[in-house]
Amino acid sequence: MKKLLLAMLAISVITFSSCSDDDDPIPTPDEKFDPTDLKGEIKDGEEYKMDASKTYKLTGALVVQSGGKLTIPAGTRIEATSPTANDADVRYIAVAQGGKIFINGTATAPVVMTADKKEAEAWGGLVVCGNAPTNKADAGSAGAEVSGLSYGGNEVNDNSGVIEYLRLEYTGYKYTNEKEFNGLSLFGVGAGTIVDYVVSYKGGDDGIEFFGGSVNASHLVSVYSGDDGIDFADGWSGTGEHWIALNSAKSGIEGSNNGDNGAATPMTDATLKNITIYGMGEKPFFLKEGAGKQNINNIVIGGLAAEKAQAFFYTSGDDTDAAARINAGDIVITNANFVDMKSGQTKAVDGLTVTENVEAIGAGNGINKPDWMPDALNTIDGSTTVFGDPVVAEVAFEGDITTDITLDANNKYKLTGAVVVKDGASLTIPAGTVIIATDVTAEDTDVRYIAVAQGGQIFVNGTAENPVVMTAETEEAESWGGLVLCGKAPTNKADAGSAGAEVSGLSYGGDVSDDNSGSISYLRLEYTGYKYTNEKEFNGLSLFGVGSGTTIEYVVSYKGGDDGIEFFGGTVNASYIVSYESGDDGIDFADGWSGTGEYWMALKSAKSGIEGSNNGDNGAATPMTNATLKKLTVYGMGEKPFFLKEGAGKQNIDDIVIGGLADNKAQAYFYTSSSDTDAAARITASDIVITNAKFIDMGTGNTVKAVDGLTVTENENATGAGNGKNKPSWLSDALNTSYNGTTIVQ
Repeated sequence: MKKLLLAMLAISVITFSSCSDDDDPIPTPDEKFDPTDLKGEIKDGEEYKMDASKTYKLTGALVVQSGGKLTIPAGTRIEATSPTANDADVRYIAVAQGGKIFINGTATAPVVMTADKKEAEAWGGLVVCGNAPTNKADAGSAGAEVSGLSYGGNEVNDNSGVIEYLRLEYTGYKYTNEKEFNGLSLFGVGAGTIVDYVVSYKGGDDGIEFFGGSVNASHLVSVYSGDDGIDFADGWSGTGEHWIALNSAKSGIEGSNNGDNGAATPMTDATLKNITIYGMGEKPFFLKEGAGKQNINNIVIGGLAAEKAQAFFYTSGDDTDAAARINAGDIVITNANFVDMKSGQTKAVDGLTVTENVEAIGAGNGINKPDWMPDALNTIDGSTTVFGDPVVAEVAFEGDITTDITLDANNKYKLTGAVVVKDGASLTIPAGTVIIATDVTAEDTDVRYIAVAQGGQIFVNGTAENPVVMTAETEEAESWGGLVLCGKAPTNKADAGSAGAEVSGLSYGGDVSDDNSGSISYLRLEYTGYKYTNEKEFNGLSLFGVGSGTTIEYVVSYKGGDDGIEFFGGTVNASYIVSYESGDDGIDFADGWSGTGEYWMALKSAKSGIEGSNNGDNGAATPMTNATLKKLTVYGMGEKPFFLKEGAGKQNIDDIVIGGLADNKAQAYFYTSSSDTDAAARITASDIVITNAKFIDMGTGNTVKAVDGLTVTENENATGAGNGKNKPSWLSDALNTSYNGTTIVQ
């Protein structure tokens, strides 16, 4: 926003080609102005309506004086010609106090004001001056920064007309480095004026600027402005809704009070709703020159260059008046979604509280074209678009979730710490969503994981074609913590009901067998297994006391540092599960898990393919593990393919393909420790039943199929998870391909 005032420009009035009829207040097109040489004045009592069938050539200043009226119908095109050595008149359109303009564009036929020279600063843009209040010292006679027209007064509801569906292109004509036109300049414009659906494209200065006034404005877009995208100052007291500022050279939005006196009154009092700011120069939202009062709700903000360290909501350190507004709680920012933040960048200056919400969609579609933006308004010269191809935003994701929220699959979420879904809240993750855990660093040691507390719910709504992906920046095992669910179903841990989960520390267990923690469908977890100590590590998917009301299906754990999937008690059933290259066991169940597992694959685990336990402290603890397993493939593990451990519990296993043990591993394929008397008791009691087993690729020296006493019924026709050791038909290609493009199961 500039401070110097321009003296009144001399306005050259064209010679009329014919005089209008005094009895007809609305001259027909071309009676007053030559469309090929458009400039001059529309005076008091005159009304002029353009003709949408013609292209108007703006060759100087066109000013609607007090009492005059200009109507521009849908589809009208006005092109500013380039000044020459012999014709130095500045090209712009202005509405003086008391004048009115009616820009009647439509969604399919907007009005276009452009230039024959397709470059920023080619012409002056549109200036409207009204009689509404401003806090400039000379309000009522203030000379507009450009055009020199007076503006300001005490008519809050002053009406300067209607501006709807207008696209302004290549504006920002520069007198000096301190004095430039904007795309749309609103000087003291009143609330009786309508401003809706306005685009500024490649303006040399600000795209749209409010100099005081009380006008409301909605559906504003500023793209590639040479200074700020949208700027308000001088006591503007209006409401802005659905604003978008993209790729501004300086600030996306600059909100000021007064450049001469930051505490001037009437103070700027701006209400902003549904805002998107992205890709600006250095100060995304600049609270400047006293800032005034601002209430900002639902804003997506981001895209600052990596080397820019300014706060996203910024004010100068020496702006004491802006600091006073912050301290007084006069600047309120709620439902802010920060996207594409780089290391070292700050969300807000000290003292300014910002309430975040990763669900916030800003102007309607995050940083991409919103549904309310019609194609005709979005298209320049029939080819170039204001909004280019869709951009995937990176959204910082961490903290407690205390209400129901839904992520946006159009974003890429950067997990920068722990996310915990609290009791009574839910997290919904739609198909195709990608969550990437950032690296733990010396400066940022927060463990990255997603957890659902007892009473919380998660809904992972992936599909075969578009699974949900949870992965890591560093494509190595142990990069992050994985997904943890804690329910209220029974477990045989001694402190059931208050047990602290091995990771996350959340309570789990209880007596609600059909407890419902949500649903997980088509989820791929990659590079999990973050390690606190050698004894304490995350798994890919950890299910603590999860109840049978929860759905678990089509889950892949890829290259986890500990177990791929583990059940700690509970009653949840799980089907179509794959664990590939786990650093410990592929799939593990213990602590009284009593559920059914169908179509499980555990491939290339470092230790056991499947480990089935009862209780590590008391192998005979009750309620006892009671697992029903059908259609299993266990292949290529370290040393104990199917480990019946720590009492084992009751297990009924049917249709299993098992093999691929390295040569000369002497362990049994179905193995239990000789010192595990409780597991032996289960075998003796025939509580462990194995039928339709097929042993393949047993390897040299591996002749023992099962420990003594354990009966295994074999069947050469068993197919295990569906296709032996190979990819089954139920494993979709999208779920079977890692985020970096590697095929998981061959």
